[in-house]
Amino acid sequence: MTHATERPTRVAAIDIGTNSVLLLVAERGPDGVLRPVVERATITRLGQGVDRTKHLAPEATVRTLACLRAYASESTTLGVTATSVVGTSAMRDATGGDAFRADAAQILGTEPRVISGDEEARLTFRGGLSGLASQLTRGPLGVFDIGGGSTELIAGEGSTLSVVASLNVGSVRLTERHFKSDPPTVDELDACRADIRAALEHAPDLRGRRLIGVAGTVTTIGAIARGVVPYDGALVHGMTLTSSDVEETFARLARSPRGVRRQTPGLSPERADVIVAGAMLCAEVLRRQRASELVVSDRGVRWGLAEELAPLQPAT
Repeated sequence: MTHATERPTRVAAIDIGTNSVLLLVAERGPDGVLRPVVERATITRLGQGVDRTKHLAPEATVRTLACLRAYASESTTLGVTATSVVGTSAMRDATGGDAFRADAAQILGTEPRVISGDEEARLTFRGGLSGLASQLTRGPLGVFDIGGGSTELIAGEGSTLSVVASLNVGSVRLTERHFKSDPPTVDELDACRADIRAALEHAPDLRGRRLIGVAGTVTTIGAIARGVVPYDGALVHGMTLTSSDVEETFARLARSPRGVRRQTPGLSPERADVIVAGAMLCAEVLRRQRASELVVSDRGVRWGLAEELAPLQPAT
């Protein structure tokens, strides 16, 4: 029989995404439960221009490295004993990232590992289900993660994943491709929607499964729709949103200029420029899967990493 270790193991997991950099410091207690000590989310927009140039912009790397310095300092203060760092869509797509990874390694003491879309999906599935009520994670599940550069969709049940897909559409990528006006014009919105629908033609069939939406776009929609101000992950995690909630929130955001969106309760001002594309993508995932609702998860890749980094240990 397997038991948890008696002494808590404190670990740090860092997810360097296209739009934001996420930090989780967590520890596994004697009861075997992994609990957060600190969670941070900083929008650095590492993927700025990557869809067009295929290179990391110098100013984006400066912002991201500054964020990593702050995370490294906090991890040291908190007594972290092990750290895992991954990079996702922007780092997969951009060439010439060696210097950035070397600088990050010097700051963090470990080099960021650029993970594939399939591995991102696996970590998303494991992390996204972490901490949800057991009745929400039973039976066939469909998990989707809307990132800045890509969207992962996973079909699974229990610990078994049956289908994974990583699509090259995300809130930053779509915004840079299609939105030049403020607010976006009807033609721009139509072009964005057509792009999303073309990508979703390659998505796995998740119909009949409980849908769980992961990451900042979905949690932001939840915070706006339910008035969670200031943002509280504990209130958002496990929340149920209907397709009408998502559609109405998208419509409200799409008709508002950026300055108005920045004042929207529940929306981080730094996300105001990309939330329209992200909310449209969320609505289109639900439409494609013929789903009337989704469960919101405030967790994802970083939690999957932390679960691996602090495994349950046999009793000695």
